[in-house]
Amino acid sequence: MKALSTLEHNLQLLLQQYHDLQQQLAQLQQENEKQREEIMRSHSELLQLRNDYKHLETAHALLNENIDTEQREKVRQRITNLIAQVDRALAALKA
Repeated sequence: MKALSTLEHNLQLLLQQYHDLQQQLAQLQQENEKQREEIMRSHSELLQLRNDYKHLETAHALLNENIDTEQREKVRQRITNLIAQVDRALAALKA
């Protein structure tokens, strides 16, 4: 009888531990998803900042008359790429 009581007690403890671990797992999964979303937002912000920096470089080069031929060609290529992106975006909107 005592062995059965001990077994039931141990089973209850095991079930409680299992339940606690399930709750902990659910909490960790939620935290993981929040962190993943934060990483995605940070990555998106990083890409936007890089893009903004490229635009600033282009604007600076356009305002600077003392740039060399290589830099001028890079600026021209950048502007050509930006125009192509705008054209593709407009074409996608029309489709």
